[in-house]
Amino acid sequence: MNKDIMKLVCICFLAIAFTSCLNDNSEKITVDLVQNPTSAKQLQKDIKAPIISIMKDFFDFGELNQNESIKTEFIIKNIGNAPLLIRSVKASCGCTVPEWPKELIDVGATAKIKVTFNSGSKKGKQNKTITLITNAIPSTKVLLIKGTILVS
Repeated sequence: MNKDIMKLVCICFLAIAFTSCLNDNSEKITVDLVQNPTSAKQLQKDIKAPIISIMKDFFDFGELNQNESIKTEFIIKNIGNAPLLIRSVKASCGCTVPEWPKELIDVGATAKIKVTFNSGSKKGKQNKTITLITNAIPSTKVLLIKGTILVS
């Protein structure tokens, strides 16, 4: 009789599970996300968004001696149709220090990302990145500083 009760419990459980799957859920899945031009990386004129244009996204400092610093500037332009905000700028190492404007960059305006690289005791070929986090689409842009450090 114990087996009969177990069979009955299993049948009841399966019936409940099956009927719960048959309920009509009024929430329908939509394709709005797929049709969203932002998610498709395609901006339309009616969507207000900043777009970053960078004249030159890398700087080759050539050769530099140990314990020397070099400075450069990256010029960015907002070619979108909404103000650009640079939320943060992160360097790939502590030897690279970026400075950036904290205020909004208007449509059509340019701004400078100033970067100081200190060679310290490094030697040989160097590739350092500076990552911009913005309100543009896409939200990240990567700048590159490269060169060779000579041992004195």
